[in-house]
Amino acid sequence: MIEGYLTINEVAEKWNVSARRVRTMCSNGQIVGAAKLGKVWAIPISSEKPIDGRVTTGEYRNWRKNN
Repeated sequence: MIEGYLTINEVAEKWNVSARRVRTMCSNGQIVGAAKLGKVWAIPISSEKPIDGRVTTGEYRNWRKNN
């Protein structure tokens, strides 16, 4: 990999998330400075883990029944 950049697998291990989640964050533009070089994503070493906006508390579970 290019000096100063990490691969998807290295970032996934560093942030303790799956590689698929890191790919999704890259394609959604959540990781600042990430660039796709051919088939491979290059993520800057200095990039920080973005805030996960997914709801994991079950807050919206069965929301139709509450109305």
